[in-house]
Amino acid sequence: MPDRDHYQRRSIRLAGYDYSQPGAYFVTVVTQDRTSLFGEVVNGEMRLDICGRIATEEWQRTADIRPNVTIDVFVVMPNHIHGIIVIDGGRGTLQRAPTVAERFGKPISNSIPTIIRLFKSASTNRINEMRGAPGLPVWQRNYYEHVIRDEGDLAAVRQYIVDNPERWADDPENVGAGFKPAPTAQTSMYAKQERKVISKIGIRAAQCL
Repeated sequence: MPDRDHYQRRSIRLAGYDYSQPGAYFVTVVTQDRTSLFGEVVNGEMRLDICGRIATEEWQRTADIRPNVTIDVFVVMPNHIHGIIVIDGGRGTLQRAPTVAERFGKPISNSIPTIIRLFKSASTNRINEMRGAPGLPVWQRNYYEHVIRDEGDLAAVRQYIVDNPERWADDPENVGAGFKPAPTAQTSMYAKQERKVISKIGIRAAQCL
């Protein structure tokens, strides 16, 4: 069995890709230890609890505080969030961004790593204040990302996000379904019936700066 902690620590962000430039990104953020904090799925529908509503509000607030960012389709699941973030140009801006020299540990304003880091921080602070547990981890250190390439890619990702609640019983993020990590980032997050979609769009593990 692969070393799951080592897998989660690995950063395989695209070398030289500028995550602050125009483009659309499919992002998944998972709770610490895959703990279900945000509610439950009942008959294929996600029912948010107070922590889930906080996570939803902070995810949506990303666009409110950043005029160059659009929040596209997203879903808050019991222990993770799937969402599409578009930088500059509004929804549907799907061109590849130019490469830049980006130094690890140097946050770039309005980049995907910075957006996710600040989302995690804001939601963690509010959730921990609500439950009276300062300093308790809410999120995994890493997140998962995929650079959306074109309109077909966008449609596949949107459909996957919309269908996520209906597939919860077979989702490997559902601890009760029996999560067994696979050796690659492209297959580790998805059950067998989802592989056709995921093999098309791909997934990469990344780290917040």
